[in-house]
Amino acid sequence: MSRVSGLVPSRFLTLLAHLVVVITLFWSRDSNIQACLPLTFTPEEYEKQDIQLVAALSVTLGLFAVELVGFFSGVSMFNSTQSLISIGAHCSASVALSFFIFERWECTTYWYIFVFCSALPAVTEIALFISVFGLKKKPF
Repeated sequence: MSRVSGLVPSRFLTLLAHLVVVITLFWSRDSNIQACLPLTFTPEEYEKQDIQLVAALSVTLGLFAVELVGFFSGVSMFNSTQSLISIGAHCSASVALSFFIFERWECTTYWYIFVFCSALPAVTEIALFISVFGLKKKPF
């Protein structure tokens, strides 16, 4: 039981760390947007890249909501497999997005981080949620 009880706080802390880094990225996205553009760019190009990055970050926040609902509802709180997937993905995302902010990586790099570190644990969370609540048959 100690293994499971150690996974719960670890999962919660890595989720929050990833969330904090994403919120920080919302505030400091200017330098990353400029890294996506050529040296001379128009305001329209800047606006287009800004909208794309804001959309990606917004989808990430939506996936956080999905994971937090599954976590706090208890559906996946004590599921060791989901906890390990979530811990690995969100810990990796926290580190990668920290480099993304400080090293001013291009915006396209965010999509790789998004797929492996945000979408993957959210999809497994949704699959777990469906397996718990979707397979119950109603009596006649």
